[in-house]
Amino acid sequence: MKPMKKVEVVIDSIYLSRVLEVLEKAGVSGYTVIRDALGKGERGMMAGDELTDVFKNSYVFTVCSEEIAQKIAESLRPLLKKVGGVCLISDVLWLTH
Repeated sequence: MKPMKKVEVVIDSIYLSRVLEVLEKAGVSGYTVIRDALGKGERGMMAGDELTDVFKNSYVFTVCSEEIAQKIAESLRPLLKKVGGVCLISDVLWLTH
């Protein structure tokens, strides 16, 4: 197993493309996107049943090196400060095969 960092982001779906740009520029080789993530946060319930992406969340995660996770965090901070959202970075073990 290989020690890595897992970066998870929950953000309004209308800003998803900006998050993906940050990941690409940081050098991420792959990521997973789950659209219409449901939940409750500071702005109340996000039901995911709207016709537009205005009141929908997307969940993005990737696994990367600590160096890349730092780049992502530094680049995402201004966006999250402006539009809200959550970014979690945790230690994980990648099961290589």
